[in-house]
Amino acid sequence: MMRISTLVTLSLVTMSAVAVPHTLEKRAIPMGIDVSHFQGAVNFEAAKANGISFAYIKATEGTTFIDPEFNTNYVAAANAGLIRGAYHFAHPDVSSGAAQANFFLAHGGGWSSDGITLPGTLDIEFNPSGAECYGLSASAMVAWIKDFSTTYHSKTGV
Repeated sequence: MMRISTLVTLSLVTMSAVAVPHTLEKRAIPMGIDVSHFQGAVNFEAAKANGISFAYIKATEGTTFIDPEFNTNYVAAANAGLIRGAYHFAHPDVSSGAAQANFFLAHGGGWSSDGITLPGTLDIEFNPSGAECYGLSASAMVAWIKDFSTTYHSKTGV
């Protein structure tokens, strides 16, 4: 019994030592960019030469808009050696979070564990063309975002 008790005590002491917070040393300051059709076809080689290491590229908006530059920019970012991911510009006033997540997934918002693809991202901003918060209450907005993220997670695992 003494031996088991000693092992348990040593394990607890070891776990306690691991759990003690320590100062993290900053090892990198990754810089990235957000691009869409507004920038046209982006020169990712030049971006990389200027210290950019990742890019998020607009794929979709709402449930009807597919960014016409998405495929060009997504492939060009990878060819330049950048880590890249897709983003969806939300319109919570036109359809459910699930509907928009599915549209995003069907048009470039997927994820793969290839080491160069970031998880899809939701871009939700001040409503550029209507009611503040798209006419939703705070709790309705939280529910909409959860609907989007739950749907995305259930299909991608991330």
